[in-house]
Amino acid sequence: MSDVSATMDFRRRDARDKLQGRTRYTVDRYLPGMLHAAVLRANVASGRILKLDTSRASRMPGVRAIVTATDAPGMIGIGIADHPLFARDVIRYNGEPLAAVAADTLAQAHAALAAIEVEIAPTPALLSMADALAPEAALIHPDWESYEVMFPGGARGGNVAWEATVVRGDVDAAFARPDVVIVDSSFRVGRQNHVAFEPRAVVAAYEDGRFHLETSTQVPWTIRNATARLLGVPASQVRVTVPPVGGGFGLKFDLAIEPFAALLARASSRPVRLVNSREEEMLTCLFRENAEIRIRSAVTPDGEIVGREAVVLMDCGAYGGEQIFLTTMTAHTLGGNYKLGSVRLVSRAVYTNTAPNGAFRACNGVYNTFALERHTDEIAARLGMDPVAFRRRNVLGDGDLGATGQTFEGNVLGPMLDRMAEMRPAPHIRSDGRLHGRATTVGTWFVFVGPSAATVNMNADGTATLVTSGVEIGSGSMMQGLPQIVAATLGLDPGQVIVRAADTDAAGYDVGVGGGRTTVSLGAASLSAAQEVRAKLLKMASEMIEAAPEDLVLRDGRIEIAGAPGSGRTIAEVATRAQATFGPVSGTGAFTGGHVPAMPGCAAGHFIDAIEIPVFAV
Repeated sequence: MSDVSATMDFRRRDARDKLQGRTRYTVDRYLPGMLHAAVLRANVASGRILKLDTSRASRMPGVRAIVTATDAPGMIGIGIADHPLFARDVIRYNGEPLAAVAADTLAQAHAALAAIEVEIAPTPALLSMADALAPEAALIHPDWESYEVMFPGGARGGNVAWEATVVRGDVDAAFARPDVVIVDSSFRVGRQNHVAFEPRAVVAAYEDGRFHLETSTQVPWTIRNATARLLGVPASQVRVTVPPVGGGFGLKFDLAIEPFAALLARASSRPVRLVNSREEEMLTCLFRENAEIRIRSAVTPDGEIVGREAVVLMDCGAYGGEQIFLTTMTAHTLGGNYKLGSVRLVSRAVYTNTAPNGAFRACNGVYNTFALERHTDEIAARLGMDPVAFRRRNVLGDGDLGATGQTFEGNVLGPMLDRMAEMRPAPHIRSDGRLHGRATTVGTWFVFVGPSAATVNMNADGTATLVTSGVEIGSGSMMQGLPQIVAATLGLDPGQVIVRAADTDAAGYDVGVGGGRTTVSLGAASLSAAQEVRAKLLKMASEMIEAAPEDLVLRDGRIEIAGAPGSGRTIAEVATRAQATFGPVSGTGAFTGGHVPAMPGCAAGHFIDAIEIPVFAV
């Protein structure tokens, strides 16, 4: 069988159970003695808490525990620690948690919520970025200056949670040139909800002084660390495991409901299950943010972009969260396609009295690409140039500078546009009168690498077990991609590589699954671990076969002398001998990327100044 046909026959190991309904997601998990939890949420967008009395609710039938803000002292955030678990004195969005209840049944939990006595004095809500940025606007976070800043460099103030900037060259001089055409475009985009098949769900237990969270997430280590911070306990007291995940899309790239269940499990000494209703998912989902984008370009009559400035306003909702990080994306998605003589980009995350927003399928790259490509078409129209020809003249090539001053290598966009021009048919009018044609657009993204770890354990039966903190969210990277990397290194069939479910007690740190990083980062770590196992097997086999390790190859489950098929021993035999002689055979690997430099002083407030793996599309 050829390598190609073997790959084509490598069917997804999780497909049959998922198709036949046997896969047990987090929402399907039940433990003996498990309680059911529900969260009381505010029903106003802005207000002051005058009274929150849980005494009557605590006496309701079946109620085993109630927790409030006093039980969760910490504050969390990606760039700024501005987010408490429960509202403290102040309500900042409709749906903000006030208390959580665990009871014998879900109906009893909801009855207890209804018995909690709450008095809220509504205050004027700032529901739009225009409201929040108005000169006379009240502060959504009056004490914003006291918050712990967890990442340096971003500008903050008023209702601007974070500002990231790029300045390269003399933009004002470019726009002042007498020979340029200035094109000014503005765009507005709305929020989007992920609607994953499996809502956010968790089952929590508290035993021997440690929390165990089974949860539907893309980021087990983020859940571990953020939960510990909110609860005020060492991170080592929190263990996170991840069953199969019923869809992520960025929705599950941040902390969600896990700390509520953890607190209730500790308070009740019973396992606790908490699952968001569809209403709660829509009310509190980490939406793709609504945004406003303005782009101005100064372009010469022959099509050179000598200056560009842009301002992107991103509605982060009531708390900074992932939006602080996502301000970084603007530099690369608005400034990563075309050569720019000078550039000034500003990306602001703005507080509003709305639910917090977050990552969603390429984050703000989707709407920034939409805005940039519409702006590019408007430039071409103003100049009277063919849109494809204008793009061909300006796309980044080998040695060109990106927005943040990093030097790009290779020339891919130009040839891709050439190929697209060959494929594009001439527009024509259909018989029904409609004009039929094709548009050509350019897009860019990048693989966010970051740290990953992997361990490969060689089993005595000739199989291998891969242990990582990676999560299979549907793409197949964990179930298909990583096993092929390990199998190819060890001469195994991919089906002989067991993929261990994520467990923060068993696997090393990982940033999380998303942004195309799984195959790159976890793949590199897995390759390194498998290579260590390979070296140990070859050393043992060289003694058994009486041949130098460099003369041996691993293929089809055997270790053989190169050029002598059928010689040597099976990998199972070698692994068994090695285990008896030296102990179990295993290897570890780690990866974190190469740290590509940007131009010093060009970017401020960016979590990623330069991108290691740019991805271009036409």
